[in-house]
Amino acid sequence: MAPRHTHYHYCHEAVSCTDQHQLSGLSRRRFLAGTAIATTTGLAGCLGDDDEDAQPAEPIALTGGRECAVCGMVIEDHYGPAGQVFYEDDDEPVVFDSLTELLVYHDEQRQRGTDARGVFVTDYSSVDYDLEEQDGSPYISTHAEREAFADAMELFYLVDSEIQGAMGADHVPFSSREDAEALREDVGGDILEWDDL
Repeated sequence: MAPRHTHYHYCHEAVSCTDQHQLSGLSRRRFLAGTAIATTTGLAGCLGDDDEDAQPAEPIALTGGRECAVCGMVIEDHYGPAGQVFYEDDDEPVVFDSLTELLVYHDEQRQRGTDARGVFVTDYSSVDYDLEEQDGSPYISTHAEREAFADAMELFYLVDSEIQGAMGADHVPFSSREDAEALREDVGGDILEWDDL
């Protein structure tokens, strides 16, 4: 006769090992296989629910009279870098005529627990920009076409320089650190990455 062991099941009833096998025609292998299939199916279902959210954000042109979400100024009518942030629950980006405004707004959203799907800013390495002197300060041209924007997290930022944008002193982003260094030689400042802003 097989030795008897007492096991406690989730219902807290004492059942002997031989009684347990008689109560259930389910072998351990079948149980484990069924559990594995159910787990895999459940995970696949969970992972496949958010097809729309899984789509990466792509920058848009900030032309056609688009206005800054903070100050209401028409973006393409003013100097300096522009930006756009796609938040998780929105199809359209929140748009800005200066990186200073973008950074303040974005920080407020993060503090509220709102996550971004994508942040794009003007990449001055990808455009032919102009510097125009006004009242003794250099103002950098704006570029609002879609192709002028790049992922903000991958760029280098010239900060604390003489460069002015739509709302005064602004950060100037470049995909090439060498391009940022070249402008810094003329206007001063420091070069930082996104996480240091």
